[in-house]
Amino acid sequence: MNQDFVRSLPGHERNLRVAWLHRIHIDPLLLLLLAGLVLFGLVVLYSAVDANSAQFQAQLVRIALAFVALGIAAQLPPQMYMRWAPYVYIVGVVLLVLVLLFGITVKGSQRWLEIPGVTRFQPSELMKIAVPMAVAWYLHDRVLPPSIKDVCVALAIVAIPAGLIMMQPDLGTGILVAGAGFAVVVLAGLPWRWMGYAFLAFAAAAPGLWYVLQDYQRQRILTLFDPESDPLGAGWNIIQSTTAIGSGGLTGKGLLEGTQSHLDFLPEARTDFIIAVIGEELGLVGVLILLSLYVLIILRGLVMAASAESTFGRLLAGSLILTFFVYLFVNIAMVSGLLPVVGVPLPLVSYGGTSALTIMAGFGIVMAIRMHKAW
Repeated sequence: MNQDFVRSLPGHERNLRVAWLHRIHIDPLLLLLLAGLVLFGLVVLYSAVDANSAQFQAQLVRIALAFVALGIAAQLPPQMYMRWAPYVYIVGVVLLVLVLLFGITVKGSQRWLEIPGVTRFQPSELMKIAVPMAVAWYLHDRVLPPSIKDVCVALAIVAIPAGLIMMQPDLGTGILVAGAGFAVVVLAGLPWRWMGYAFLAFAAAAPGLWYVLQDYQRQRILTLFDPESDPLGAGWNIIQSTTAIGSGGLTGKGLLEGTQSHLDFLPEARTDFIIAVIGEELGLVGVLILLSLYVLIILRGLVMAASAESTFGRLLAGSLILTFFVYLFVNIAMVSGLLPVVGVPLPLVSYGGTSALTIMAGFGIVMAIRMHKAW
């Protein structure tokens, strides 16, 4: 076909831009949805930090770095992730042990390692990707659905880092890491009856597990059922967050007009409880817009995972998307009083860079699995 004629066709320039994104292994639709979610989050965060320009600019830098991480992760071929999986997992477990031995304590939890004069980082964030990658690597060349032996090995791969993280203690991240690894086992074809047996076993062991929990963790569980029992203490967070969400009504009070957050009634307004700020200032409409963006991102991610051309790719990509869903579900349920407060931020909306960096790198891996040629 005549090239001058092709260039004159409507939409040709747009098609060239999309083709350019495909050449660098970026999915245009998923990128657009992620950009929309991040933009929405930045608008809300500007209000949540009370128009504090320093904090807002710091978040802009973190988000920019997160998109860079997405771009870099998308360039690596899937076979490289499969080759690196066991080594990344081993390094991550060693770092978690070092955290328990030499970690920096912040707000009562020993979660950080510090390289003097260089940086401070949280190794548990690495395990949100390393654990599902290692489980997918272990299961990819085995008969699926997995045998009891393979399920036990896979769950051991999950349990070791999850247990080390919970010892910090960091229950929220431990749950996310365990969920990420377990998602791979489920996607590998774990029979539903086995999950039923596991649930019954967990329910039977729950009374014993109660004595393993820290005192503050027990208090959070008790507060979940009756926050009014300690309205000025353990129940304060849930009472204030549900009050903020309920007071927003249909359309909210407007940005920077929320009383619960700006008068310091709402704790951690910029991080774990930022959806309460959305509910108060943008109302039900704002929350529905946010949830719509999340649903579209998850659906697009699952479609991309389903089209992966290898077992390793399908297991890893699918588990990363399901982990993103668990992030979302746990945060919303926590803020709404349906789950205990476990310190899980709202993905790509809450203030903070480590979580955003990990999530965006995960989406970059999903794009790499989908966009690279067959391997």
